[in-house]
Amino acid sequence: MIHSMTGYGKSVLQLPTKKITVELKSLNSKNLDLNARMPSIYREKELAIRKLLAKKLERGKIDFSIYVETTAEDTSTQINAPVVKQYINQLKNVVEGNDVDFLKMAVRFPDALNTVREEIDENEWKHIEAEIENAITGLNQHRLNEGEVLELDFNNRINNIGEILEEIIKIDPERVEAVRERLLKGVEDLKEKYDENRFEQELVYYIEKFDITEEKVRLKNHLNYFTECLNSKDSNGKKLGFISQEMGREINTIGSKSNYAPMQQLVVQMKDELEKIKEQLLNVL
Repeated sequence: MIHSMTGYGKSVLQLPTKKITVELKSLNSKNLDLNARMPSIYREKELAIRKLLAKKLERGKIDFSIYVETTAEDTSTQINAPVVKQYINQLKNVVEGNDVDFLKMAVRFPDALNTVREEIDENEWKHIEAEIENAITGLNQHRLNEGEVLELDFNNRINNIGEILEEIIKIDPERVEAVRERLLKGVEDLKEKYDENRFEQELVYYIEKFDITEEKVRLKNHLNYFTECLNSKDSNGKKLGFISQEMGREINTIGSKSNYAPMQQLVVQMKDELEKIKEQLLNVL
């Protein structure tokens, strides 16, 4: 079962004094590209979070965020009352005014507010870790759902290529005969005498150079192998990418050897289906 690299996961933890939201977004990338945003209080846990995400998500451009919203009378910033009072007394000595106006000015001055550095509550962090796991589970489920859609598309396109290949196999004898007739006509147009036996030998050699039996067999094998990998338990976009490259080589060789317009048209159709497969493979984990 394949997984897409595109996904989204979110989990919310409601505590007595705050609401913590964990959010994960994932897009396609050749490797793991992880961007983490979180309040400074949780920075000491960032390395552990990165290891967890790398293990569970493997690849992709990952955006991880923790948002904290205070929902009660709980803040790490406090008014530095002695300093504010001192500012007010100094302002009174400079200008006339009421205490409210002086207070508005005083709280804007340096050191009027104290920010106390919070320490992580380990019990709270255990709950946050559980929410991170929930967000990862949600993202992976999203990836799986997207993967199912991709798998249907891949199967349809692989079947299309297989059907076109059968048409190529069907018209191959016509192609060989058409090439033979074209060569014979070319020789007859020269109006020169020639050794028929020698010509037949050269004709056989020439036609053998355009034989596509091996390419047809290898392409069939690649199509079957691609389908097997789609149905495996692991999602391996890189392996499917390698197989699609091999399919492309065989299709290109058939096209270069065909020397027959109806077959070349079928080859173009196979190339079109394969290009669409390659585009979608960029999104496969």
